[in-house]
Amino acid sequence: MLKYFLARLLTFVPTFLGVTLISFAFIRVLPGDPIIVMAGERGLSDERYAELVTQYGFDRPIWEQFWDYFTGVLQGDLGTSLVTKKPVWDEFFTLFPATLELSICAILFAMLLGLPAGVIAAVYRGKFFDRALMSTALVGYSMPIFWWALLLIIVFSGNLGWTPVSGRIDLLYFFPPVTGFMLIDSALSGQDGAFVSAVRHLILPTIVLGTIPLAVIARQTRSAMLEVLSEDYIRTARAKGLTPSRVNGLHALRNAMIPVITVIGLSVGTLLAGAILTETIFSWPGIGKWMVDSIFRRDYPVVQGGLLLIAVMVMIVNLTVDLLYGLINPKIRKR
Repeated sequence: MLKYFLARLLTFVPTFLGVTLISFAFIRVLPGDPIIVMAGERGLSDERYAELVTQYGFDRPIWEQFWDYFTGVLQGDLGTSLVTKKPVWDEFFTLFPATLELSICAILFAMLLGLPAGVIAAVYRGKFFDRALMSTALVGYSMPIFWWALLLIIVFSGNLGWTPVSGRIDLLYFFPPVTGFMLIDSALSGQDGAFVSAVRHLILPTIVLGTIPLAVIARQTRSAMLEVLSEDYIRTARAKGLTPSRVNGLHALRNAMIPVITVIGLSVGTLLAGAILTETIFSWPGIGKWMVDSIFRRDYPVVQGGLLLIAVMVMIVNLTVDLLYGLINPKIRKR
């Protein structure tokens, strides 16, 4: 097991180096000057412009800028925002609870609907339920996030008025954050209607962000269930007179969950990528919206640090899934 762990850990190093280089280069290939963006409509004199370029080190060779950034990352320093003058670490962990809350709700939504849909499709293979559920999953997987979000906003917020359009809670509620999770903080605030308001604001972003993982989980569950349902021990269980719910739910689904758990873990990357669009459309004050705003403002340290932190979280989740998979299935450790 130790050899398996070290082999997986070694892949972490080149991936980290690559992500660091890509995050550094990404913002610099975009058109626009961060100094001019910072100045805004006020403008800058040539002397002041040259002074700021020197102050932020933009006049130095690109390889020197990357080396300073990389050594700072190794020391835990991701830099300071050019706009807010706050450390990137502080801004990231201030906004991260909002993204984490939305991602948790989205993956729970995907699991609660995706797992039963996959099981039903496998049990009724080739029949109406199978075709209907898998067709719906394919549509959900193929649907652009921005279009799906706008469609839900038009129907449920604009026409029906059931859900809010943006934000995490109505403006009439105010209380100091305790955990950063609006559902928990609103419940602890003791204000009437605060928790319900937080739930209503979560509904549409959760559906939009969880749709693609839901489709993936449903399709993977169906595939895994079909493979397990053809095993001899399932036929034996049926021959013993066990009820279909016990055979499918206890024996088949339990053994089919190994690849499904892997897919759920790998969906974290999809959630974080989808959060950028989802948070921007719904004005959700999380990491995704923060990153988009920083790109428009050419805030180099924020974009570099944000991309790196998101990539590292995805890498850690993937590494954890690999290790758990090795624990569950000893054959994997021998590859």
